[in-house]
Amino acid sequence: MRRRLLGAIVALAACVIAASVAGCRPPGFGATAGAAAGPVALTGPPSRPMSYLGVYEPSSPDSFTGVAKFAAVVRARPNLALYYAGWGEPFPTRFAEAAYQHGAEPYVDVDPSRISLASIAGGLSDDYIRLLAGQIRRYRHPVVISFGHEMNTTWFPWGYRHVPADTWVAAWRHLVTIFRQSGAGNVTWLWTVNREASGEGPIKDWWPGRSYVDWVGIDGYYLHPADTFASVFGATIAAIRALTAQPILISETGVGELAGQAAKIPNLFAGVRRRHLLGLVWFDKRQHQGIDHQDWRIEGHRAAVLAFRHADRAFRDLARPDHWPPA
Repeated sequence: MRRRLLGAIVALAACVIAASVAGCRPPGFGATAGAAAGPVALTGPPSRPMSYLGVYEPSSPDSFTGVAKFAAVVRARPNLALYYAGWGEPFPTRFAEAAYQHGAEPYVDVDPSRISLASIAGGLSDDYIRLLAGQIRRYRHPVVISFGHEMNTTWFPWGYRHVPADTWVAAWRHLVTIFRQSGAGNVTWLWTVNREASGEGPIKDWWPGRSYVDWVGIDGYYLHPADTFASVFGATIAAIRALTAQPILISETGVGELAGQAAKIPNLFAGVRRRHLLGLVWFDKRQHQGIDHQDWRIEGHRAAVLAFRHADRAFRDLARPDHWPPA
């Protein structure tokens, strides 16, 4: 017993030293996916600023290969693995287990596709919500969930000018409530808005209340050479901090080739550091649909890769406990 205890203490010490880099967890944090399905009540993931580097890969959640390849290119291990799920889809346990083995937390954006928000709020989807909550509870490791993201914009059917904001809020609260009743305490609830722009709804209209939200996410991209962290995210951060003091994550972002990837990537990381945010999630997908849907991938662009590596290394060095708070 003494030998096992000593080993656990040594492993815990090593984990604390490395925690800001790879999402390391102490022995016994959670159980295996096949463990008993009792209520899970974890202390929650780290909320210290600059704790997270995440990535979305088009291969997720069918495979973790894309995330692993991205990690090899940038020479850093992402600790958030984003994927998108439509309403009614099960939790991809195999992908989640692969993420956990690589030191990452699954981050799922559950969108109410092909379902009305009113029906969710009215309890007509409770069977699916309980099924999903049970699958995530049995996984027993941390999972980040966003729901109906970018609802302050007009381009999704669950968003601004399509559905009343109070109906969206009622659906969010109902989803969170059913998860909590199901004992899925391993979920971090991420309320995700699009960066404020003209023609969008006021984000405060969609605020569910502090007791229903753990983190706040902002989606936004560098589209033009003149874009900076302040011009892309500054106004939205100010609006959020007028609502709540909860941690903020740049939950989906990229720097397009037309914006000048190598020149702007350091500005993105520096902005996260200066604003004391949780971190960022890079949207690593090639798109070819105009300036709003550029090629966001950095693979194959040596200058951008080097800029990303350098910025991430500096970001993580400053995130170490002995460097916090940053100057």
